[in-house]
Amino acid sequence: MLKLHGTPKSRNFRCIWAAEEAGIPYEIVPIGLGAPVRSDTFLKVNPNGKVPAMEDGDLVLFESLAINLHIAAKVGAPLCPVGDDYSRALQWTLWAATEVEPAAGQWAFNAYIRPASERDTGQAAAGAAGVAARLDVLEGQLTRPYILGDDFTIADCNLASVLYGAWGNKFDFGGHTRVKAWLDRCFGRPAALVARKLRDAA
Repeated sequence: MLKLHGTPKSRNFRCIWAAEEAGIPYEIVPIGLGAPVRSDTFLKVNPNGKVPAMEDGDLVLFESLAINLHIAAKVGAPLCPVGDDYSRALQWTLWAATEVEPAAGQWAFNAYIRPASERDTGQAAAGAAGVAARLDVLEGQLTRPYILGDDFTIADCNLASVLYGAWGNKFDFGGHTRVKAWLDRCFGRPAALVARKLRDAA
């Protein structure tokens, strides 16, 4: 059984969703932020002192999107595509991490995460502009129900999960109707609903 370390309100949400999509049994080890992630016990699991982390037998992984790629590979297609589509799934996963997440985080911290007195409206606007620029790219690629075609894959899980905060916190998707419909489709999936319920209850 997979052990997924981290509260469902953390990036562990992504891994819980992937495990649900894969139909793989898992246990949530609810490590909170702060002192728990700096404990000697947890640092043996993730020396970075961050969540999530995963244990799968003798294999220990950190980085949520890498964990998700591992989970998908355990069950194969369609969640983990093959051939050229596997390379495309890697492309979109890395794009989510390097292009989308920094801008989405900049917007989120200054739009709703930090206390109102600590938010910087200029940083929020810059983050929003950065997200919108990436959504322009994605809008042009979403010509079918999911990123790689008719089947939901780990590329959808990874990219959509990076955009979950924007989707759930009233980011302006105006002009990106395909992206908004795709996100609605992804987060309405039964596996996503389970992960969302766990996140909301945490």
